Amino acid sequence: MLKQRLEQKLLQKLSPQQIQLMKLLQVPSMALEQRIKQEIEENPALEEGREDETPDEEMSYEDDIAGDEGEEIPEESNANDEFNLEDYISDDDDTPAYKLSANNSSPDDDRRDIPFASGQSFQELLITQLGFRKLSEKEYQLGIQLIGNIDDSGYLERELQSIVNDVVFSLNIRTTIDELANVLEVIQEFDPPGVGARNLRECLIIQLERKEHFTEATENALLILKKFFPEFTRKHYDKITKRSGLSDDQLKSAMDEILKLNPKPGNSLLDSMKTNHYIVPDFILINNDGKLEVSLNSKNLPELRVNRAYHEMLETYQKSDKNDRKAKEAIMFVKQKIDSAKWFIDAVKQRYNTLETTMEAIVRHQFAYFQDGDETLMKPMILKDIAEEVHLDISTISRVVNSKFVQTNFGTFSLKSFFSESLSTDSGEEVSTREVKKILQDCIEAENKRKPLTDDHLAKFLKEKGYNIARRTVAKYREQLNIPVARLRKELT
Repeated sequence: MLKQRLEQKLLQKLSPQQIQLMKLLQVPSMALEQRIKQEIEENPALEEGREDETPDEEMSYEDDIAGDEGEEIPEESNANDEFNLEDYISDDDDTPAYKLSANNSSPDDDRRDIPFASGQSFQELLITQLGFRKLSEKEYQLGIQLIGNIDDSGYLERELQSIVNDVVFSLNIRTTIDELANVLEVIQEFDPPGVGARNLRECLIIQLERKEHFTEATENALLILKKFFPEFTRKHYDKITKRSGLSDDQLKSAMDEILKLNPKPGNSLLDSMKTNHYIVPDFILINNDGKLEVSLNSKNLPELRVNRAYHEMLETYQKSDKNDRKAKEAIMFVKQKIDSAKWFIDAVKQRYNTLETTMEAIVRHQFAYFQDGDETLMKPMILKDIAEEVHLDISTISRVVNSKFVQTNFGTFSLKSFFSESLSTDSGEEVSTREVKKILQDCIEAENKRKPLTDDHLAKFLKEKGYNIARRTVAKYREQLNIPVARLRKELT
């Protein structure tokens, strides 16, 4: 049964302009440049340039429809009717093809192509080496299958039995684990050394066995990897010397030999193929004799304005006597493009103002740190602190600091790195957790590597400095700094 009734609801709806502003706030300068170019391509009413610019070659819409200066217009024609609406919105385009292309070179020109170097992938390198071996057709197909299962680090982590099943279903080739193992031994002779290993132990042993000159240290290293690998991974050096009979000097020489090996042989090729990714800062902070000056890095961003021809086109249509449906559709189209261009320009300007206001608030809050970059001077700061200072929502501040960087005299940093939780000292002073992490890292770097400090010792050390921190908090900060536990930091010096 249908019923009609009145109901009041309080809803929060975002306008298209607000949605557009939020999207522009969270993109960095490089992405904003691409976004502006995309908007210019999609909206013909938006163009580059300042509002006060009047290029000599720019022709107004009325001049365009009136013709060149001095040209007489027939009396029977009407200036308002010179622009044919039918031609404007027509889908048919009879423009000759030669007017849509340009060729500024002649057949006699010397054409020189720029050669581009194309790298070889890791798997392609292994397949090339496989082709140099004398293998049967079946062995070659098995080798291709094995290489396809080797990851980027150079390891074959899949079980041979699973690969046997894959070969049967995909290639219709019946094989055994022994046949696959024989082909795998061939692949393990390829470069880089250690490729095709099924675990770290096998990878390191392969690299040692391929050394041209065997020394006592090499033999001792092989002994450790083959018989005492669990103790080696846990750095139980006392157990290794006791069970192997090696002296401390022999153990140290063997460990130095192992540390020279590459635990991820596949990455040696991937590192050479990596491309450098450069960070374009969104802000530039200059320390002018103690006075911090913030500026937006907008040198690659074009200035925007509304195309004047569209304004004149809209005025002409509104003054015309045409009231048919197509004329109204044309007016609505032009008006929509002009409004969209104005909204985008206003959103970009508002983005600049919001970014600048937020960055200035961050600089004021971390003024002591930005003077010389000393992390111990960084104050605790959360998004709520900046939001209350600039009178904006926390979500807006989060979008501002997302993927944004600032260039200072002491380096380029992410805006997120300036935010940290607070911690109370014994004197009741609020300090940043960044300060505690910095002290913790310096303490670990200065420790005796033969007897590294445990988390309990680190907690006691911080308490002596006035930071009342529990052991589990020290462990959390240590993990955030990617520092292993004390046992794994132990070294033979």
